[in-house]
Amino acid sequence: MTTPLSSARRIVIKVGSSLLINPATGSPHGARFAALASDAARQRLEGKSVVIVSSGAVALGRKLLGLKSGKSRLEEKQAAAAAGQPMLMRAWDDAFRSHDIPVAQALLTFDDTERRRRWLNARATLETLLERGAIPIVNENDTVATDEIRYGDNDRLAARVAQMLGADVLILLSDIDGLYDADPRSDPNARHIPEVRRLTPEIVAMAGGANKTAGVGTGGMATKLEAARIAMTAGCTTAISLGDQATIDGRGPISAIAEGARTTWFMPEVTPETARRQWLAGALKPAGSLSVDAGAARALLAGKSLLPAGLSAVSGRFDRGDAVDILDPDGRIIGRGISAYSSDDALRLIGRNSADIEAILGFRGRPAIIHVDDITLSERHERSA
Repeated sequence: MTTPLSSARRIVIKVGSSLLINPATGSPHGARFAALASDAARQRLEGKSVVIVSSGAVALGRKLLGLKSGKSRLEEKQAAAAAGQPMLMRAWDDAFRSHDIPVAQALLTFDDTERRRRWLNARATLETLLERGAIPIVNENDTVATDEIRYGDNDRLAARVAQMLGADVLILLSDIDGLYDADPRSDPNARHIPEVRRLTPEIVAMAGGANKTAGVGTGGMATKLEAARIAMTAGCTTAISLGDQATIDGRGPISAIAEGARTTWFMPEVTPETARRQWLAGALKPAGSLSVDAGAARALLAGKSLLPAGLSAVSGRFDRGDAVDILDPDGRIIGRGISAYSSDDALRLIGRNSADIEAILGFRGRPAIIHVDDITLSERHERSA
């Protein structure tokens, strides 16, 4: 069966505490870790890159430290996260070891996805891990996050990660197989919603409160719909489905979804590429401009990054991560992008070779002034390219 997973190149999978932690023992649910690792390995064999956003550290740490579950003081939750995170990573490492796939811990805070400079750093780290064959295991850094500067649940974090990485599909594994027009646990006539193309007020109203029966999780359907909204804006398709389901031959929930298991699919109106270009073109106010020579202009129109050698002038004051216009030799705007360097550093790199960046600036920066993934051409040049 064809699903959005079939054509996806990059997948972000979010799995919550209630699926990963055995409530009776407070320890990792080994079979579910193994099933998810097997599914992720299979997706990798099909040429897809996979990122896992995993809860569970706080639940594991509470058990280890003898803390009661439920509402607790912030410092107790942070202590539980610190104690439980190594246990969580050990469980993922054990699960992926039989597939000979390395895992890497990536702890993010709210600022890492909301501030552009830190967003660039976080994205570069995750991209490098994927390029090197590792599966990033992402979690919120609860050890240092405070109530005022935290996501509050990993559904929203997963959506931000999907947005950051230009993912095609975000899968939110839950204890329910999608969205219903009423709570199916209390209404036997509740109707499953297989596909959503617009998050209308009527759709949003279908979300109930947090799932009180799960015991260790914090997210409910309302947070999943908010995550779907974030992902859809970024052109990413979102799936909500059961996390403890399996295929007939015993494969895990991702394989079951790929084979057509009951799921609610939230379908965006644009692709990740289109959404990214729209965001770059219209959502950011340029803080300055970079002028390029004729060779660099041709390279940009051919889909290349902007290298220091092609830079001819820098205008305005801007920091790393700010948006800048890109001007051709005649001063016409040919595109916009996110600069990997401040205006001061860019001035020092005009016309220089990328191999000389460290010697010039005193640190090893990015080889491109603006990477191709952070460039959108103007509409006129997009058509002519």
